[in-house]
Amino acid sequence: MSALIDDVELASGKGKDDENFPVASILIRRDLRRHVHAYYRFARNADDIADHPRLTAADKIARLDVMEAVLTGAAPTGSASAAGLRASLAETGVDPVHARELLVAFRQDAVRHRYADWADLMDYCRYSAAPVGRYVLALHGESTASWPASDALCASLQVLNHIQDCKRDLAELDRSYLPGDWLAAEGLTAEAVDAPAASQGLRRVFDLMLDATAALNRTAAGLPGQVRSRGLRIETAIIAGLAQRLHRHLSRQDPVAGRVKLRPADAIGAIAVSLPRILA
Repeated sequence: MSALIDDVELASGKGKDDENFPVASILIRRDLRRHVHAYYRFARNADDIADHPRLTAADKIARLDVMEAVLTGAAPTGSASAAGLRASLAETGVDPVHARELLVAFRQDAVRHRYADWADLMDYCRYSAAPVGRYVLALHGESTASWPASDALCASLQVLNHIQDCKRDLAELDRSYLPGDWLAAEGLTAEAVDAPAASQGLRRVFDLMLDATAALNRTAAGLPGQVRSRGLRIETAIIAGLAQRLHRHLSRQDPVAGRVKLRPADAIGAIAVSLPRILA
């Protein structure tokens, strides 16, 4: 692959509108923002490869392998974002494992389209979501004791996004993150989302996912209190608040009938609720 293509990165067509939460906001320490952006570019480009509608599974994995080779220094060129992150990690001393683990999930996305149960989905989130939080915490020099709460927040955000995009994921990628056993218990398959609106059975599946996500949010609520960096503490509190608000919207609205989104009022509300508690 690297001998044929100068740079393996290839946009999938997704953009910033597909993101629910801020990346490297002004709350992140100024000297660290460019490093967060370097990590985000790497993750975004790897995700674009995994989700590209015209690449074969083999091509996706080959491109992701090139990204890892450039990231680790095994290959000098082939992925601009991986080279940029390699330089960033060398400067900050953050372990590359938080980027390499993302590639585990993206390779899985290339070949796997269904998930058996909630535990199976949580294992996927361990690689698709948790490394992001762990990287940001490591960049700030935070304790690994904050990882369980961070992992819970990242998994919550991932599952909420899976519910939001369930219809589009199936239509565009033939991919479903709805637990197969919960679907089967309702006599359904992943194709149940291909409808004008959610059936009662599918609504119950969503509610089971949301109940499990509510437990993640309760664990995630403890994260800000475990973070020493003031800016990051504020940001994690706001993001945790936004996760709770998106959870509430998905509990009341039908993601099959239309994509459920956060609104500007949600950000204002999350800030209003979070700041007095974390600045007290």
